Amino acid sequence: MMEATSNHKTRGRVSSSRVSMDEEEAFEDANTELTHLSAMADAFEELSAVVKSKGFNYDLRLEPFSNACSHVSVLFDCLGIAFKFAEFEYVSKVNDLAEASWRHGTLNNILDFDVRNDSVKTQGSLTRNLRRVRQGLDLIRALFENFLSSEDFSLKEAASAAYTKTCAPYHAWAIRTAVSAGMYALPTREQLLLRLNETDESAKKKMRRYINASLPILEYIDKLYTSRNINLDW
Repeated sequence: MMEATSNHKTRGRVSSSRVSMDEEEAFEDANTELTHLSAMADAFEELSAVVKSKGFNYDLRLEPFSNACSHVSVLFDCLGIAFKFAEFEYVSKVNDLAEASWRHGTLNNILDFDVRNDSVKTQGSLTRNLRRVRQGLDLIRALFENFLSSEDFSLKEAASAAYTKTCAPYHAWAIRTAVSAGMYALPTREQLLLRLNETDESAKKKMRRYINASLPILEYIDKLYTSRNINLDW
């Protein structure tokens, strides 16, 4: 037993000069995959693959959808006080959708339920909650796109532009003012990468993966509304 332990320790001290470049890259890939951004990208790629393979008539289930969405809440937390409004609202609504999965099963079913009960836009309805969750997903997509557009684009600029485009049109003046003030407390690009346990390159790869995977999901959700003659401007 002692000999096995000793051998294990000896192997752990192998000089980096003896490790091939391929082995180093494999080691880095194995470690960078175990991050919040990886979990987000993986979850949405799985959803996106299903939607794209089965078409937009596919009845997407609430459980895997809400599970994928739950990974995004970690990113809101990493962004700090400026996005606390989004974290609180987003997390509670994702939880509501998750809890409804056993009762309604699919995204289609919650819209049909609220259409029948004339509660689509009622405060607290699952259809309204889904709309707000969709905005949260789009906010992160837009933030990532801005983050990737230029190394000179600060996180504050990226986040402000993303919020203005995706959420601000639907928020009251008081919320918009609070968000604007909170933007000054955002971490720097470097601080965000540190919080996410990512390098600049690894973050960019995973952000692109999320962007590409989230677009079919956002389109799918929008079609659920428009197919029932529910406008998207709310």
